Amino acid sequence: MASGINHDRASMKWSVPFGLCINLIIGSPYGLIAGVTFCLGGLWLSPDLDTCSEALKKWGFLKLIWFPYRKLIPHRSLFSHGPLIGTTIRIIYLNICLALLVAIATYLRIIPEIQLHIYLLESINNNPKLFITILLSLEASAWLHLIKDGDPLPNEFLSWWHKYK
Repeated sequence: MASGINHDRASMKWSVPFGLCINLIIGSPYGLIAGVTFCLGGLWLSPDLDTCSEALKKWGFLKLIWFPYRKLIPHRSLFSHGPLIGTTIRIIYLNICLALLVAIATYLRIIPEIQLHIYLLESINNNPKLFITILLSLEASAWLHLIKDGDPLPNEFLSWWHKYK
């Protein structure tokens, strides 16, 4: 398994080629977004957020929002390191935290009432390429993490695979 520093270096190094590939396939603004999202995904939304990792430390005082996630999700499980499901769970968890923050700020009248879910759905409908680019980039950065760990599939999947093979 690679160290947190090695994961960070790999995320930064591979973000440029990934962004260039997306640029060739979809176009220039999406290539730039893909490269940046790939890098940010590797640095801040790592599968290792379920441990006291370099990625968790980057959140500063906001790392407290990951405390329930760390208690609920076992390290290197299907739910943290699983292809597609790990990234999906982290994105959903982060969106729940954002929705709670907006709800509290709205209740305290710090910000005006916002229909966050409507805004998100409108954004996705208005620019689906952007949404797909962001999701693909986050998932690709998670795959890089898994490959750097030397075992891209979590233990639960491997035991299931060997059982039915």
